[in-house]
Amino acid sequence: MERKKAAALRYERGEGAPKVVAKGEGKIAERIVELARESGVPILEDRELVELLVKVKVGREIPPKLYRAVAKILAYICRLTGRLPKSP
Repeated sequence: MERKKAAALRYERGEGAPKVVAKGEGKIAERIVELARESGVPILEDRELVELLVKVKVGREIPPKLYRAVAKILAYICRLTGRLPKSP
C-alpha cells in the first residue's frame, strides 16, 4: 500500500513563485491535511503533482517546470473560494 503524501503551498502576490511550506508522508501528511481542513484551507488531490512537490525543499519556491500545474490549482482555488488576487 502506498503511503499518503502531502505538500502545502503558500503564494503571496508579488513575492515570486509559490513556496512549499510543508511536506511529508504517512502521519505527517495526514497532519498537514488535518491542519488545512481545520484552517479552512482548500485541499486538492493530485498524486502526480504531490510526487513532484515533495521533492522541493521546504521554504523554496516551486521550480519553473511546475508553474503551469500550480497556476491551474491556484485558479481553481480562486474560483472555489470566490477570492480573486488583489490588484497591485
